[in-house]
Amino acid sequence: MSQIVRVALNRPIRRLFDYIATDEVPLQAGQRVQVPFGRYRATGLVVETNVVPPEGIDLKPVTSALEDWPALPEETLEILGWASSYYQHPLGECLFMALPPALRKGRTTDAPAAEQWWAPKPDADCNQVPANAHRQQQLLALLQESGHGLSWGQIKEKGFTRSQLNALAQRALVSATEPPESTATSDQQPLATPALTTAQMEAARALPARHGFSASLLYGITGSGKTELYLHYLHRELDDSGQALVLVPEINLTPQTVARFRSYLGDRVVVWHSALNDRQRLDTWRRVRNGEPVILIGTRSAVLLPFTNLQAIVVDEEHDSSYKQGEGFRYSARDLAVFRAQRNRCPVILGSATPSLESLHNAARGKYRQINLTERAGSARPPAIQLLDIRSRPLTGGLSRPATEAIRDTLAAGEQVLVYINRRGFAPVLMCFDCGHIAECPNCDTRLTYHRRDRALRCHHCDYQQPAFHRCPKCGGEACEPVGQGTEQTEAILAESFPEVPVIRIDRDSTQRKGSIQNILDRVNSGEPCVLVGTQMVAKGHDFPNVTLVVVINADGGLFSVDFRAPEQMVQTLLQVSGRAGRGEKPGRVLIQTCHSDHPLLARLAQGDYLALARQLLAEREQGALPPYRAMAIVRAEAPTMEAALAFLEQVRTALPERPLDIWGPLPAALARKAGRHRAQLVLQSESRGHLNRVLTQLCQHLEQHRQPGNLRWVVDVDPLETG
Repeated sequence: MSQIVRVALNRPIRRLFDYIATDEVPLQAGQRVQVPFGRYRATGLVVETNVVPPEGIDLKPVTSALEDWPALPEETLEILGWASSYYQHPLGECLFMALPPALRKGRTTDAPAAEQWWAPKPDADCNQVPANAHRQQQLLALLQESGHGLSWGQIKEKGFTRSQLNALAQRALVSATEPPESTATSDQQPLATPALTTAQMEAARALPARHGFSASLLYGITGSGKTELYLHYLHRELDDSGQALVLVPEINLTPQTVARFRSYLGDRVVVWHSALNDRQRLDTWRRVRNGEPVILIGTRSAVLLPFTNLQAIVVDEEHDSSYKQGEGFRYSARDLAVFRAQRNRCPVILGSATPSLESLHNAARGKYRQINLTERAGSARPPAIQLLDIRSRPLTGGLSRPATEAIRDTLAAGEQVLVYINRRGFAPVLMCFDCGHIAECPNCDTRLTYHRRDRALRCHHCDYQQPAFHRCPKCGGEACEPVGQGTEQTEAILAESFPEVPVIRIDRDSTQRKGSIQNILDRVNSGEPCVLVGTQMVAKGHDFPNVTLVVVINADGGLFSVDFRAPEQMVQTLLQVSGRAGRGEKPGRVLIQTCHSDHPLLARLAQGDYLALARQLLAEREQGALPPYRAMAIVRAEAPTMEAALAFLEQVRTALPERPLDIWGPLPAALARKAGRHRAQLVLQSESRGHLNRVLTQLCQHLEQHRQPGNLRWVVDVDPLETG
């Protein structure tokens, strides 16, 4: 008995393909199949069965079914189908995001994932390898940097041999066994959930019961104990067979969050993030798909997994921009979590000390229930915030004398200091003071950042790298000096000023190796006096009880940006990083260096009342007819020349209805050239989200039917976070 099925492929095309299935066992929607596609065989997902195909077309047969059960259940297909339509992205790529890498490649669910090699001792000294074994040393360094492991195929592609790998394995420097984050269970009994304060108990009573959909916005100031509430809520509402999803914004937050949840909720807690290897992700995926009663803690893509008995969703730090995918399938995990909870008829809790304006707007309209937690846990009190005007003050490594003296006094008292500067590297510019030449990226419209430790100039947009120069390549002069501050420079200045205490840098460069962030956190949590220097990584959810002083190098970046979201993001970041101070018994203090201490936004920020600031920003958004009061989407284009990108978007504009849309552009993007490609955009706004979605659907269909030059790429970004 034959059956016609419609199949989605993991390709950037907005089409589905019909095949004929002749197996005796009928195929089901959500099942993985192997199908012929051109000259190749591809893995596909059945999205519809018993299809009536167009007449006059000879269909190719399905080669085989990879399982006799659907990899994606009906509810997951429905959710991802909605996401594909809403975010205007090809259905096939959306569906395959719900599969682990091993299954996307066509492996069977009962077969082990490809062998993964990793370095169980991430800080092992390469001197343990013979001095003349240079390739072994390079291979060890490669596996240490990869963190999540590499397959033998990936290692071979880098030019290494099996004998080099085996030599390292014999010295126990590399291993093909499971890394420590595996989902292995332990016999340790979970602890009783932490006792709640009076304020936390009031908030806990306001959280909804499990049965039925509800969306709650938990506004809890930094240090108020939102994590304790999540633990209490899941322990109270989740039954023995239920599944729960806890979203966190960053991989680096996952280990400490997982350890805390496992200590109270036991071995039900599993993890999902991109630093896991293929085998680990396949194991976690199996447990989720099989309906095991797991509590999954994961980053953005975890919201796409095929849960079958989801009873609660928690989105921690719901304001964080990491929840919005920046390329490919540009979904918002936070918004998709709300939609998923609605389809699952379960509660979703959105927690933050600085909620997004969109969520506060939804709470004001009654779509979300807002629950406020405005007291810090225990005896801790919110830190005092002081604006430090640095106009006409001499700066050393970006630090003024009052800030340096405050650091000195804090360390003398046996306490810890956090210095925040949102720029990694040593300096943003390397300039010749003879002719004014500045090192620029050959591929992007941006300057190269100077990294002194590696004597390198790097582009933080396209990863281009070149050696730093001593002699100016333009005039031959030797007066080449770094200009501006970065984390490396601030670290060096502080280490020179305070040689008696460790200065610890936390940024993307210093936390690349596996386990490095946990080693840093262990050092800080020891309570010994130290100075932390970090980027936004230090502002997200970390609890440092002995940090009593936070110094912000420069707070002015978001005051005059062309991006209308910049003031909101600046306020959120400053309050989040300020919240790292005074979380223990000792009072906290925050010094925010600025050249605009009289700016109204900073003056209100110093009062520490985020909700008042948010109301002010919402009023400005409403007056300017900007989101969340209007729906927005951006059509982005990339081409070899700016003329080609703008010409394409001009054609797009002519294909759009003038009313009731507001159309801005086309115009070059804020970073007009990136990785050798010229970028432009067309901004669309509408009072009706439904109308905008219908216009975008028609536009995408039109663009698909009219082929564009192969060197031009376009994408639709719905609800964009970056508008520059």
